[in-house]
Amino acid sequence: MPMIELTSTDTTREGGSNPVPAYVAEPGPGATVRGGLVLIEEIWGVNDHITDVANRLAAEGYLVVAPEILALGVDLEEAAELGRIRAHGTDEERHDSQPRFRELLAPTHSPEFAGAAITALRSAVGRLLADERVDGRVGVVGFCFGGTYSLALAAADDRLRAAVSWYGAPLDADDLSGVRCPVLAFYGAEDEHVTASRPAVEQALGETGTPFEGIVYPDAGHAFFNDTNPLAYRASPAADSWRRALAFLAAHLQQTG
Repeated sequence: MPMIELTSTDTTREGGSNPVPAYVAEPGPGATVRGGLVLIEEIWGVNDHITDVANRLAAEGYLVVAPEILALGVDLEEAAELGRIRAHGTDEERHDSQPRFRELLAPTHSPEFAGAAITALRSAVGRLLADERVDGRVGVVGFCFGGTYSLALAAADDRLRAAVSWYGAPLDADDLSGVRCPVLAFYGAEDEHVTASRPAVEQALGETGTPFEGIVYPDAGHAFFNDTNPLAYRASPAADSWRRALAFLAAHLQQTG
């Protein structure tokens, strides 16, 4: 697995600065690089699903960096196990795992975690921009937890040219005032809590004149894109959102020179 390390001022642990590992996927030899993408994980970590998405994006011509920002405060083995239970466990196992899931997420709710995560993500943007093949064309793509952080990174880093969020709610709608790049967001109508945040995102970005399109799929819930989760995956909205995301990225990361 190709990996690099990113820098982060990690205030969630003793010792200050802490390297953050990141998975890297590149277009094949001789392929034209169409831009760079920061890919942000679901709450289960940079797992097989996320590395598969990274490889799919690389096959489309993008240089992809997927930082393991959960390493800043989350037990990754526990995240992987809970992800397995969520996707493949019995109803009883999923019900019984709820307290563990809340405990897993607890560190991610702190401002210190958010600050360290954004620092690492900005480092990923910097790594991509340092590659001359990227030619200044960097965007962000995220799912669930990563969809939330794709919005947060767009608000914190004006070097981005495009942001795509799958079922991500903003950390704080007021914080979206810093977003300057176009945003494309996908939601499932059955994912009521997250989808309820869509109007606030649209309003906040509308106030700054930032282009926003939020698409709600009527027969989909949370994690509808994740084809490793048979309970959540919905083939039709997954395929449609992928097509739309690729068209959006191609439009906004195209060369201008």
